[in-house]
Amino acid sequence: MAIGRKLFAETSYDALSMDDIAQHAGVAKGLVYYYFKSKRGYYLAVVEDSVAQLVARATGEPELPGAQRLRRTVDGYLHYAEHHRAAYRTIVTGGVGSDAEVLAIRDAVREELLAAIAEGAYGRRTVPPLARLALVGWLSGVEGTTLDWTGAPEGEGEGEGEAGDGGRPDRSAVAGLLVRQLRATFTVIEGLVPECPAPPVSPEEASSAPDDHGNPVPVT
Repeated sequence: MAIGRKLFAETSYDALSMDDIAQHAGVAKGLVYYYFKSKRGYYLAVVEDSVAQLVARATGEPELPGAQRLRRTVDGYLHYAEHHRAAYRTIVTGGVGSDAEVLAIRDAVREELLAAIAEGAYGRRTVPPLARLALVGWLSGVEGTTLDWTGAPEGEGEGEGEAGDGGRPDRSAVAGLLVRQLRATFTVIEGLVPECPAPPVSPEEASSAPDDHGNPVPVT
């Protein structure tokens, strides 16, 4: 699967052949056909494996208190996107030509992430429709922000919280931004759906969200 992620990241789907896949994997082409039936079958298997890694990274450490788990979910999500950029872009954008099967996989990922956020915030995986819509809106913003962030050039400011000219913020700063936006979404949900009160702020979360200058400030 790692070979597949690398190949599809470096070569367009149409330009990649089963011969190429077998050669890079160091196996006979017949063996690739035996397990995956076709190039499309192999491509979908690579996407599904990438999705499983993304979900595992974002929803790990379920034993943590809810508020801490939310921060770890966001950071895990960004960690995967940062280290598997091509695979992340494929998952979020729907693959080659907005592939219907890849879109279905993407939708399943979104549902799992929404359930993880709801469980961390409210102790249950399902929430009322209006609360769910609010979380869907936040997650859509996360996807757009992450696509832009992972597509930005890595400049001299990286690793310092706030990037300099031509650079990009480090993962901690982006996570802080997204957590604060999630916190604002929880506040909106609480006002509209009283049975979903905003969860308490964890000490880790409170000390790690950056202000406009990249400095940690409490989240309220």
